[in-house]
Amino acid sequence: MAQAWMKIGTRGSPLALAQAHETRHLLAAAHGIPEDRIEIVIIKVSGDQILDRPLSEAGGKGLFTKEIDIAQLEGAVDIAVHSSKDLPTVLPDGLEIGGFLPREDVRDAFISLRAKSLMDLPAGALVGTASLRRQALVRKLRPDLRVGLLRGNVQTRLGKLQSGECDATLLALAGLKRLNLTQHVTEILDDETFLPAVGQGAIGITVRSDDHETRVKLGAILHPDTGYALTLERAFLRVLDGSCRTPIAGLARVKDNHISFRGLILRTDGSEYYETQTQGDIADAQRLGVQAGQDLLARAPADILTH
Repeated sequence: MAQAWMKIGTRGSPLALAQAHETRHLLAAAHGIPEDRIEIVIIKVSGDQILDRPLSEAGGKGLFTKEIDIAQLEGAVDIAVHSSKDLPTVLPDGLEIGGFLPREDVRDAFISLRAKSLMDLPAGALVGTASLRRQALVRKLRPDLRVGLLRGNVQTRLGKLQSGECDATLLALAGLKRLNLTQHVTEILDDETFLPAVGQGAIGITVRSDDHETRVKLGAILHPDTGYALTLERAFLRVLDGSCRTPIAGLARVKDNHISFRGLILRTDGSEYYETQTQGDIADAQRLGVQAGQDLLARAPADILTH
């Protein structure tokens, strides 16, 4: 068998595999090579094994990337494909983000068999989600609802909803689109009232810092505007030391070399929140993100980032 032109590392969940196949398809088309020259390597990660407690209690975002990072640093794979919102704000030495694919829809989807919208759920209904951001936003908008932990991949969560473990759940619309599961969506939540997670909808690709050849190959499929948006959002998150322990939301939009951003931090019970907005030239994306994070740090009580 001919040597692989490139090896892609990924988690084994259906969504992770869909993202890896999308990346492979784009690379093969851009370089005029058969898709089977690009090998997809499935790597088991800790985050997919822990389903009984929130990730914030088990070690945070790195649980979805640690084993893949090791394989990449050891040379077992050339690139790794990640949901950007799963990428830690600081990558291990020797790895860096090579860039991003064109961003999918950033919004969250409300899914329920009991109500046609989040606002129509009866008081006391149980909303299941593993995301602290989604939990806090639900409590902010509907303090009369109950919120509980719902872990697992997209199909697992949909199955738990069908079996009655909860009355509703919230999932990223981008993931449902990539899995052709949008028929389950009850309501698409407006990103003004339900601000998405930093990086939501964007596929991020990591490379070894010293692998110039792979970086050049990747260049053909990367989306610069998504890169500017994610540069701002991740700079914002890094200032706030955003892990899985704090409800943080943020969305940057790029149009005609101009970037605008809105960020939000909340108490986990949704009772208190702080918002920031900024805009400027795409060349200043990093600085704008840092400033937005510093603005919230200056105004919000310190304990909101730890409780």
